[in-house]
Amino acid sequence: MNTPTLRVGLIGLGRMGRHHARVLRTLDGTELVGALDPHGDRYRAADGIPVVADLDALLRIGLDYAVLACPTLLHEALGTALAAAGVPTLVEKPLAGDPNSARRLAQAFHTAAVPAAVGYIERFNPALIALRQRLEAGQLGNVFSVATRRTGPYPARITDVGVIHDLTTHDLDLTAWISNTRYTSIAARTAHRSGRPHEDLLVALGQLTDGTITHHQVNWVSPLKERTTVVTGDHGILVADTLTANLSYWANGSTRTQWEALAAFRGVTEGDVTRYAIPKQEPLVAEHEAFRDMVLGHSHRNATLRDGLHAVLAAHASLQASRSGATTAVPSLIDVGAA
Repeated sequence: MNTPTLRVGLIGLGRMGRHHARVLRTLDGTELVGALDPHGDRYRAADGIPVVADLDALLRIGLDYAVLACPTLLHEALGTALAAAGVPTLVEKPLAGDPNSARRLAQAFHTAAVPAAVGYIERFNPALIALRQRLEAGQLGNVFSVATRRTGPYPARITDVGVIHDLTTHDLDLTAWISNTRYTSIAARTAHRSGRPHEDLLVALGQLTDGTITHHQVNWVSPLKERTTVVTGDHGILVADTLTANLSYWANGSTRTQWEALAAFRGVTEGDVTRYAIPKQEPLVAEHEAFRDMVLGHSHRNATLRDGLHAVLAAHASLQASRSGATTAVPSLIDVGAA
């Protein structure tokens, strides 16, 4: 069966936009026909396609959908205009820089009945896909906690938001996604160690609607780059390393030790450790395939704008909690009137 070639416009040719351009130039069923960046093609990512300086010029090229990969603070204005123009849009995370902007942007696409999604790439990481499938199959039994670590040096590409909106929203979204639930509250502490106006270190403790406890350690001040998710449950733990896309299972066991001194320090009995062999597709390619299929009406595997709004609400609650020193409630989507 032949499917139409979708004409795609890319907004933003920066450090993330150039990767979107690379994927879109080779993605089956799509053609990258134009890009928008007022600063031009500084990374030479456009590869001969027209590069324009304003949205009207990009829309005149004729688009079947768009990818919004510009600075976060521009998402609302450009996204709202794309919704009004009837252009389905994949919005690079986070959805917006604050809850009100995120809510208005989600409402704009809902009112216009235009498909849209948020580019939370971790949903397409092979290790997390396999982890979620195993949780759904009941491998861990009841889940007690989800802990994430996302650390590394400061990325020069980020100037408009802090580590919470840039990095922590990944962990907030993936935690809600793998557990199929939402945050109800969060406590947090932040630090400013690099002389920039936004926070560059966060430690947060949250709770989900089913009672699961979450812990997130995120920073831009570490020379060690880490991307790990650890889920603990009745039967053991699952550990996902999203840098290598590896997934391991540490099972509770029943083997007893005869070493009395060691036994005194052991809690749950140690069982077998398994590292799974899983297929590994590049997450950004998988994300684009999913959005292309969504535009064609075949499936919906991307984060919805409601998901994106929830991540922004949880991130904002983290900021509030860090400033007040108190555990802060995360508003439900019903409470904020989300579309």
